[in-house]
Amino acid sequence: MRRGILGAVGGQIAEVVRCPCPRKGIRVEPAWPRLQKALVGRTVLAIDRLGKRVVVRLDNAHSLVFEPRMTGLVLVSDPPSVEHLRFEMRLKGSRLTHVWYWDRRGLGSVRLLPNEQLADELGPDRLGPDALTIGFEEFHERLSRTKRPIKVALLDQRLLAGIGNLYAAEVLHVAAIDPRKPCPRVTREQWRRLHAAVLEVLEEAVRYEGSTLSDGTYRNALNEAGGYQNHHRVYDREDAACPRCRTSKIRRIVQAQRSTFFCDKCQK
Repeated sequence: MRRGILGAVGGQIAEVVRCPCPRKGIRVEPAWPRLQKALVGRTVLAIDRLGKRVVVRLDNAHSLVFEPRMTGLVLVSDPPSVEHLRFEMRLKGSRLTHVWYWDRRGLGSVRLLPNEQLADELGPDRLGPDALTIGFEEFHERLSRTKRPIKVALLDQRLLAGIGNLYAAEVLHVAAIDPRKPCPRVTREQWRRLHAAVLEVLEEAVRYEGSTLSDGTYRNALNEAGGYQNHHRVYDREDAACPRCRTSKIRRIVQAQRSTFFCDKCQK
C-alpha cells in the first residue's frame, strides 16, 4: 500500500471529499469538516509505514494515518465498488491525482495526527520494532520472554510490528516450528530459523504485492489482485498436501480466535 501511493510525494492536497457510504462509518479524526480544512493546501513530504498503517507525512508537522485493518484499501485507481468508498484526496503537482480509501466492513480509520501524538501512540512504547528491520538478538529477546504459543506471540504488535495472521502461519512453516509451541521451549537455533523466515516470507509477499483470498477483498493500489496467494505453503490450504513433505495434509486449528494452518509432520 505504501509503495502504491509514493507518487503523491511532492503533491499539494487540492480537495478532500467525504464519500457518502451507507454502511457503518469508519473512524475519522478530526471530525468533518475540520479534517477537510486542515488538509487542503498541505504538501505531501513523504509516505511511510508504521506496522500495518500507511502514514502520509505533511508539511505542517502532521501526518495522515490510514489504518486499513481487515478490509481497508488505499487506492490510486478506480475502487472495487462505489458504495464502500470512504475518503477521497485530490492532488495537484504530483504524479498522482487521487488517493482513495475504500473499506467494505468499515473497520479501519483515517486520522490526521500531530507528529508528537503519532509518536506517543505508535512509538516504541506502544508498537514493537518493524518485522523487516529487527535484528536477531532483539527479535529473540522480545519474543522469548512471553509464555504464549509462538504463533500468538508473532501477532502481538507490541512485541513485533507488521506480521498478520496469514504471514505468521507461512513463517512458521518455513521455519519448521509448530505454531502451538510455547515461546520458552523454542530453541536458539529455531529462533534463528524463525528470524530468517520472517524476512524471507515478508519480502516475498511484498514482491508479489500481497495475498488476494477467495473473498477478493484485498487489492493493490491499482485495484489489481495480489499474487502471493499463489505461493502460500499452508495458509487456507486445509487438507491439501504439504508442499515440503508431500505426504502429510495441512491441518487447521484455532488460536486466539484466528485460524492457524500447519503441517504436523514438518512442524513437530
